[in-house]
Amino acid sequence: MIEITYLQMLLAITGIWFFVRAICWVESKRLEWKRELQLLLVYICIVVVVRFTFCSFGTVDGKIQPLLFDPERIFPLWLNLKPFVYLFDYPSMKEALLNLIGNTAMFIPLGVVWPAVFPKLDRHAKVIAAGFGVSLCIEVLQLPFFDRATDIDDLILNTAGYLIGYGVYLLARKIKRFIQK
Repeated sequence: MIEITYLQMLLAITGIWFFVRAICWVESKRLEWKRELQLLLVYICIVVVVRFTFCSFGTVDGKIQPLLFDPERIFPLWLNLKPFVYLFDYPSMKEALLNLIGNTAMFIPLGVVWPAVFPKLDRHAKVIAAGFGVSLCIEVLQLPFFDRATDIDDLILNTAGYLIGYGVYLLARKIKRFIQK
């Protein structure tokens, strides 16, 4: 069994992030601090989403529990393709609501930040595809980990959170235009 700690994931994400940003700096031959600060918000969103989608929500002795990979326990896959069947299938209503609200709320910042930072997300369909795509990638990446479940409900809730965030972004943009008139 292989244990992947959150710190290891964070270091890997950060290393990849700096590598990609360095390539971009070399190709463009300049460093735009305003753009880098915008992209820092994207990085923060990614780190938070990874924390809550790949590591258990709770802590043990104040420590985030590692992601567990055991090749012998991959199958059967923990996969639910029936929407809303297991949405409230938790030991308590508190845990069910935490799952419902948490899966939705964690994607709201992505829905605000990504359209603001990436100008190519200029159409509703592109924004929806981006939110759905990120959530789908996360669910697929969870497949080989026996302590994680790939669930259509998570895909739906994550995408809904992303769309709520996108609505907040559109509202803020509209308010900004109104104030500037």
